[in-house]
Amino acid sequence: MIIKPKVRGFICINAHPQGCAANVHEQIAYVKAQGTVAGGPRNVLVLGCSTGYGLSSRIAAAFGSGASTLGVCFEKPPTDAKTASAGYYNTAAFHEEAEAAGLFCQTINGDAFSSQCKEQVIEALKAGMGKVDLIVYSLAAPRRTDPATGETYSSVLKPIGQAYTAKNLNTDTHKIAPVTVEPASAEEIAATVKVMGGEDWELWIAALKQEGLLAEGCKTVAYTYLGDKLTWPIYGHATIGKAKEDLDRAAAAIAQSLAGLKGDARVAVLKAVVTQASSAIPVMPLYLSILFKVMKEQGSHEGCMEQIQRLFTECLYSSAPRLDAVGRLRVDERELDPAVQQRVEVLWEQVDESNLFELTDFAGYNAEFLKLFGFGVSGINYDAETSPLVEYDF
Repeated sequence: MIIKPKVRGFICINAHPQGCAANVHEQIAYVKAQGTVAGGPRNVLVLGCSTGYGLSSRIAAAFGSGASTLGVCFEKPPTDAKTASAGYYNTAAFHEEAEAAGLFCQTINGDAFSSQCKEQVIEALKAGMGKVDLIVYSLAAPRRTDPATGETYSSVLKPIGQAYTAKNLNTDTHKIAPVTVEPASAEEIAATVKVMGGEDWELWIAALKQEGLLAEGCKTVAYTYLGDKLTWPIYGHATIGKAKEDLDRAAAAIAQSLAGLKGDARVAVLKAVVTQASSAIPVMPLYLSILFKVMKEQGSHEGCMEQIQRLFTECLYSSAPRLDAVGRLRVDERELDPAVQQRVEVLWEQVDESNLFELTDFAGYNAEFLKLFGFGVSGINYDAETSPLVEYDF
């Protein structure tokens, strides 16, 4: 078949296998060019390993530190008539590259929130890698079933206390118009915390510890985004913010539980990037389009791979990690540079439909969005017949 992007609102419902593979190769080449991460990890578990920051973390560990990796993801395989999800193709490409480099890798495709998946990972670690010294928690899912009760919770992206109105960019029509998001109920806040908070992270670490699968000095990190004034109403003082507060709570509790192993647990605050999740959040496409323009002009723009590489070298495996007042690792300092944010705020007030492509880098935002699914990648012939089938057993 000839595979062209099928975009429905803020999601692309198909993916290109060769394009996804090229994205993975590009990230691997970047990591290799940076050299070895001094004191980096040896055995790594990545929860949410197939896209975005999780995929970049796996690549940084494997190709920057020579680490063995076990990944967990929840991806759709291909059929004769339909492509796989982008994460499936990404993972297949990672396996091919890692195995060619002589690096151990294994992937479990399943629901990371479930007890069954935790049991599968434990069995796999006992049979293969053994004790892990880094656990990356990078799950992004709209719903979670509590393994103890069987109840399913769904997260919402809503402000707390009062409605929030702001400019919003319709990425299909290029129209800019106010959008109002009504405040969340108490039940919606609690459900969002259940899905996006730290409870599942705690369950993973407890399960691994109970089975003796945590190495002396092990580290674990979970990813978050905070942003600044423009995004605060939808991130900070919002349902996501409450979930992230719970992530901070979990980090402290996990760190205490790892004290006997001389281990550590941290939340890492990363910059805004184009992901499947961020594309769905009101305000973010327009904010990202402006942010990209400003940071590219200043030479400070970064994608997932650049962010994670700096997280490893400047924070996780640094003798002087960059920490904030509550102990989070910070790699978002370039986005939050006052000069960057001041310029973003000025452009935010000025932008409208007539000057969208002049005052923002919407073209760059859209290109990065399509690239998530393997489209618009240099060197790929998108007019060629391509089989969606990529054979890999994971």
